[in-house]
Amino acid sequence: MEAIEKSHLADRAVLEALATIPVEELSEDERINHRLFHRKYQFQVDAHPFAWYLVPLTQRGGIQNAGSTADSLRFEKVADYDDWIARMEAFPKYMEQTLALMRRGAETGVIHPRVIMERIPGQIERQIVDDPKDQLFFKPFRDFPDSISESEQQQLTERAINAIEEHIVPSYARLQDFFLNEYLPKCHPQVGVWQVPNGDELYRLRCRQFTTTELTPTQIHTIGLSEVARIRGEMEQIIAELEFEGTFADFLEMLRTDPRFYYETSDELLLANLAVCKKIDPQLVKLFKRLPRIPYGVEAIPSHIAPDTTTAYYRPPSADGTRAGTYFVNLYRPEVRPKYEIEALSLHESVPGHHLQITLAQELEQLPRFRRFGGYTAFVEGWGLYAESLGEDLGLYQDPYSKFGQLTYEMWRAVRLVVDTGMHHQRWSRQQAIDFFAENTAKTMLDIENEIDRYISWPGQALAYKIGELKIQELRRKSEQELGDQFDIRDFHDVVLRNGAVTLDLLEEEVLSWIAETKQSQVEE
Repeated sequence: MEAIEKSHLADRAVLEALATIPVEELSEDERINHRLFHRKYQFQVDAHPFAWYLVPLTQRGGIQNAGSTADSLRFEKVADYDDWIARMEAFPKYMEQTLALMRRGAETGVIHPRVIMERIPGQIERQIVDDPKDQLFFKPFRDFPDSISESEQQQLTERAINAIEEHIVPSYARLQDFFLNEYLPKCHPQVGVWQVPNGDELYRLRCRQFTTTELTPTQIHTIGLSEVARIRGEMEQIIAELEFEGTFADFLEMLRTDPRFYYETSDELLLANLAVCKKIDPQLVKLFKRLPRIPYGVEAIPSHIAPDTTTAYYRPPSADGTRAGTYFVNLYRPEVRPKYEIEALSLHESVPGHHLQITLAQELEQLPRFRRFGGYTAFVEGWGLYAESLGEDLGLYQDPYSKFGQLTYEMWRAVRLVVDTGMHHQRWSRQQAIDFFAENTAKTMLDIENEIDRYISWPGQALAYKIGELKIQELRRKSEQELGDQFDIRDFHDVVLRNGAVTLDLLEEEVLSWIAETKQSQVEE
């Protein structure tokens, strides 16, 4: 707690220092840096009184899968393994600190709903192994580089086994006992962040944080309902074109249950995602002037978290560029992962979605590190959703089911606006949110429940996708209208991406400035 308070005081000191800088004397680039840096620290200071740091783990991640950190590290020399063993030996201290935060959270009511936290004991149990070599922390010791001698490998392996037996497994056993007997009984019986102290105010703050706008929860809910209605109309057009006989609900049920829309094996599902990415890559030059230098790969989500996590996610390349970006696909139960969603999903997570945008930002070496490697969810995820809409320009969505899959993904993000604000602001039940989701999307029930539980654990984050995408689409329409025949989609994308991930108000200023400059250059010609 003392360290957290010191960090808060340091954040306040940063704001005080920023206030002494004469902004009017800065260059345009420096003003952007100042503005974004100030916003980052202002939010941290504003969020501190709500003590959200007292919920250090959810079903989506936390100390229960700390061993996964190894996947983001390089193990090339003995020192790398020494460092990892040192982490394991210090793990009891990390566990002690985590338990202290959780105890304070349980005492003060800053705690998650029981329905999502009931997923965690199974995750903890998987870390309490009989054989140390089955532990997540042991993974780096299963495959040594050739540069490490056999005798050193043996010594490192013995030390790792000892650390797991002496420090890791006992710590997880302690966590399991605390979680089941003290923590879980105190978790909230209902869903929604409104239950925590000052929860309504906290949710409004998180709406501003994740959308980078001043939109209220009520306004966002209304936007969501409007988007759901619009997208529903487009979906019904496709259903009519397919001459399907039945209701909208019947069509969704057919998509969820017809075996032709699903692969039987995980390997088939992974290969299908790879094939779509290979199809997209050579088409990108049609829409973009700049492409990332660093490549990306497609891999399966680790099996120990796959049952409890979302459909896919992206991991950026390492800061030094030695590790490629990775598009992780959930292969758990392929029989519930629809074929017709693969194209939209791949566009979002790989290119021209997250990999293209995030990696280009990392390659902007003139920017400070907090901008190259940071960002704003509304921009990053708004771009990812916008990227899904580029599929037809890239030779995808050629069959009506894939196009319906794209609309399903867009509807998914529109539904988020409704159910996130519904649960956290309007006090909907979990079942209300599930029912609304199921009524409007073809997502399978497994996906729907995992998604709803994600929104419960991460208040406000799910709002960013659609709000960000709507702003990018709005700016594209305005650019097309203002510039007419002079509009070049590649120039537009370059303007959107050239500053890395920024707030939506700053993005709008940049695009409007570009429109004015382009129109002025036309006049001068």
